[in-house]
Amino acid sequence: MPRLAAPRALAPLRQRGFRLLTIGQVTSNVGDACYAVALPWYVLAAHGGVLLLGTVLAAYGVPRTALIPVGGYASDRWRPQTVMMATDAARALALAALAVTAATGPARAVVLVPIAVVIGAGEGLFLPGSFSIIPSLLSGDDLQAGNALASSGTQLATLAGPAVGGALVILAGPSLAFGLDALSFVVSAVTLATLPGPAVLGPRPTADPAPAPETTMGPAPTLLGLLRSERVLQIILLVNVAANLGMGGESEVALPALVHGPLQAGASGYGAVLAAFGGGALLGTIAAGQLGRLRRPVIVGSLAFLAEAACIAVVPYLGATAAVAAAMAGLGIMNGFGNVLTITAFQRWAPPSALGRLAGLLTLTSFGVFPISVALAALVVRHWGATPFFLLAAVTLTVAILAGLSQRAWRDFGASQPATPEPAINLEGQPV
Repeated sequence: MPRLAAPRALAPLRQRGFRLLTIGQVTSNVGDACYAVALPWYVLAAHGGVLLLGTVLAAYGVPRTALIPVGGYASDRWRPQTVMMATDAARALALAALAVTAATGPARAVVLVPIAVVIGAGEGLFLPGSFSIIPSLLSGDDLQAGNALASSGTQLATLAGPAVGGALVILAGPSLAFGLDALSFVVSAVTLATLPGPAVLGPRPTADPAPAPETTMGPAPTLLGLLRSERVLQIILLVNVAANLGMGGESEVALPALVHGPLQAGASGYGAVLAAFGGGALLGTIAAGQLGRLRRPVIVGSLAFLAEAACIAVVPYLGATAAVAAAMAGLGIMNGFGNVLTITAFQRWAPPSALGRLAGLLTLTSFGVFPISVALAALVVRHWGATPFFLLAAVTLTVAILAGLSQRAWRDFGASQPATPEPAINLEGQPV
């Protein structure tokens, strides 16, 4: 009886290194989701107040954003897994200290702010390495499926983690949730330390064994040189900034305002809408992982982003929570699908020796626009309601993608060349 072939999306799990990475990162993401539930509960329930919560979140967010470029440089200099392992260890210690603090007394700024700074700094240093490590573990054929699996693991953790964190807080208080997050970082650090391949300590050798990137650039390019010489990189960054200008405010300000106000759905309705988006994003990443390598991945991804913009535009006019949830599910599918395709194209294009710095730059443009997007959304929603900002977010995303598609460098980005057919062989073993 013939054996059933494994789905293409699961092919990367054949690689031991990728399996270890996936186990560590999913565990860590579940721990982070528990932390996200426990922190506000601890601060507010312990009479710390909204001001203290905002201060702690700022102490986390500022160093996270500021150290992303440093993390990109460190990832290129000392290998991604080295930086990721070190930051996981530091964050495990910080979370263990937070667990002890929560178990022994009320929330205090003098303790929480330094801990938040360490956690945020670790996250900023970690992010570029988490982007650039997958190409070092997987071949080109499995890279897209690997990105899809990594994104799917994050989505699953985002869906399941808050429920776990909420249950822990209710049953045993926030201290246990913080302790679980600390343990999750230990698991992640251990899996990173046991990855096969070159040693994780010490500087990256000059002759990097990674395969040559699909670009005509010379070896060891500088980040400034890439920015000056590579038209496609300039376009990528501009599209990323323009697209993210509306997305943060749409999800963090306009959507909850719409659900709370015109829809009057309450917290349960808002949770259902967020779950619909998360489930859609999970389906989109799985679908992208199941695809083979596309001839024009960025064009296909751009079409998905345009469909996402259409979903955003109709959300405020649907009038019912179930319909909004359906539109958010479609938005999530298109977003997850398009992100996997474009991220994979970026990884295949980037020189291995500069991938960490390039990942840091791309991540920085996303995180850097977020505060602007949220502030703009708050201003628009306060004066004109949620509907205009949904339209603004949809128009901004559409214009960004269409502007990219107007450039040949963007349309050709990640394009694969058709393979040259091998000569036919006759029965005598001679080429035909």
